[in-house]
Amino acid sequence: MLVPIFTLKLNHKINPRMVAIGKYDGIHPCLTAATQAGKVFIHNPHTRGQRPAAHRLSQSTQDNDISLLNINQAVSCLTAGTLGPNTTGHTLLVGSQTNLLAYDVHDNTDIFYKEVTDGANAIVLGKLGDIQSPLAIIGGNCALQGFDFEGNDRFWTVTGDNVRSLVLCDFTADGKNELLVGSEDFDIRVFREDELVTEMAENETVTSLCHMHGSRFGYALANGTVGVYDRTARYWRIKSKNHAMSIHAFDLNADGVVELITGWSNGKIDARSDRTGEVIFKDNFSSSVAGVVEGDYRMDGQIQLICTSVEGEVRGYLPASKEMKGNLMDASVEQDLIRELSQRKQNLMLELRNYEENAKALPGVSEGESKMGVIPANTQLQTALSVRRATESQRAHIELNISTPNETIIRAVLIFAEGIFEGESHVVHPSAQNLSCCVRVPIIPPKDIPVDLHIKAFVGGKTSTQFHVFEITRQLPRFSMYDLNVDPSAVQPTGKVTFSINDRPQRVVMWLNQNFLLPEGIDSPDITFTALRGGGLLKINMQPSGEITLRTDDIDLAGDLVQSLASFLAIEDLQAEADFPIYFKELRATLTEVDEFHSVHQKLTAAMADHSNYIRNMLVQAEDARLMGDWRNMKKRYIELYDLNRDLINEYKIRSNNHNALLARLKSVNQAIQRAGRLRVGKLKTQVITACRDAIKNNNINALFKIMKAGTASS
Repeated sequence: MLVPIFTLKLNHKINPRMVAIGKYDGIHPCLTAATQAGKVFIHNPHTRGQRPAAHRLSQSTQDNDISLLNINQAVSCLTAGTLGPNTTGHTLLVGSQTNLLAYDVHDNTDIFYKEVTDGANAIVLGKLGDIQSPLAIIGGNCALQGFDFEGNDRFWTVTGDNVRSLVLCDFTADGKNELLVGSEDFDIRVFREDELVTEMAENETVTSLCHMHGSRFGYALANGTVGVYDRTARYWRIKSKNHAMSIHAFDLNADGVVELITGWSNGKIDARSDRTGEVIFKDNFSSSVAGVVEGDYRMDGQIQLICTSVEGEVRGYLPASKEMKGNLMDASVEQDLIRELSQRKQNLMLELRNYEENAKALPGVSEGESKMGVIPANTQLQTALSVRRATESQRAHIELNISTPNETIIRAVLIFAEGIFEGESHVVHPSAQNLSCCVRVPIIPPKDIPVDLHIKAFVGGKTSTQFHVFEITRQLPRFSMYDLNVDPSAVQPTGKVTFSINDRPQRVVMWLNQNFLLPEGIDSPDITFTALRGGGLLKINMQPSGEITLRTDDIDLAGDLVQSLASFLAIEDLQAEADFPIYFKELRATLTEVDEFHSVHQKLTAAMADHSNYIRNMLVQAEDARLMGDWRNMKKRYIELYDLNRDLINEYKIRSNNHNALLARLKSVNQAIQRAGRLRVGKLKTQVITACRDAIKNNNINALFKIMKAGTASS
């Protein structure tokens, strides 16, 4: 239980998810947050009366405790912590879509100011793997980049999509931090330095991550889901109609185990047990929560939980004392307990009434028995999955057939499945005229991931008013949207990836049966599929020597197949040769466009600088004319200024469009490096990604394609 101990009303709005606590002088904690108009405010109530020096920091005109840091561009992320090896105070790190600033607030100086072409959507500060110095790690346009105290680029790798959240955590319990990355492709990826350790698939953009303890971490999604993982096992999750703006780990009941604190878009703050997700504490703000942090803000030796709202309200909380906790529980916990017991009583009474009515019907088995839901003892729920190609009236899909083996009917079916149905659930409720012992449900997985289908069916007689609930779980294989029926006129794929394994063909057949929907009797790894989503063929062939060739024009599918097979066969390192002519041709065109956009960007920047100089000169001339009373020349100069300003605005629009187009192309390049890496496994995958980046830095396009094809530039 938490009790509020202080409330502040700051006269500055706060950007969501951009709040931090920093001890910039090594002693006093200061609340730091991004605010409007490209500024960061630093609230320091501990050293009143000290005016900041000039440079970037300036005193707020609305609050003497607040200093404003002018970034002069929209802030996209910020954090504070120890970056330098010999610094006494924390470093403030501020990211935008083009730059990263490391700032010494105490001395009011820049430590470094780096251009980041992939932008900075999220930032985390700390030690990663075997890298000795702390790193400021930013996640941007499909890329991860880490800088040390001097601004040196010490870490770089690519990930599947735009990064939205980062956290450092000892995921593998080896005493070293791994980097957890949440991205817009719904995946949580775990990196040991630049090596991908594992990934967990979610069903929405991963907007927040926070380390709890050990290998346990909390996460939040864009659809209002929050939950807790321990390594790859999800402990619990809940879903709200509101959005989780910030999550934080804090021990609110002094039991040595942190709880998950969540700040919501409707202003609610709640704390949940890390083990069960049960709500332990809740409070409300009048506006959306902006961020949740912790620190000894009162300088009394006690760590407070500090919650902020977008309107600038700040509240500090402390765990309640034992005496106070008892009084608070009288008011809230007892009411919750009474409500829970009343609900349980109502459910038990309803269940008892059903049993009594069934018992009345059993002695004289007549037409009443069917109304009471009595069904044959051999009734069971049967399920089957089959691939269905597209027709004129229906898209290609997987058909889930749910049936019973006798005269009973299925009145309704409820299916829970992540990432397939909107709202994660689907209800089939046949009309009274169409009741039967069989229900068919079309399922269209949006991407190749294994999904557990949790099925509940209401089963009874044809005239039943009460039904038995059958529950069953069926797994949808990862590559279920691939059909064995192949059109003879289908275009043969030109793309392929080839690698060798030291395993029997039977093991590959086992992998095929586990990951595809195949009929019984498939005993050869040589097989051809039709992709139901995008069309095109997938051909798998294995030589007696152990060489496997996957033929497809979809490089993403090829990477997924390589990773899945390597995981099934427990292969730690795998080299592969690849060639995807269609994709590589598109990539070459993209790289040419990147060069063109860079060239245009430089020309536009130079033109804008020239116009700025013209404006400066024109303004001086106009003011000179005004002071001399030369109204005619003054008017002429201001008309020219107006025209120049209009040209500048138009140039800015062109520059902005050029920049957005450049970002889109750079994202494609980063994704291409990621895809080339996914065709290999383990250290060889890391080597390919590093070599690809070096080739791009050196503008060696031929070497880049050699690396993507052969896995090394020398081949």
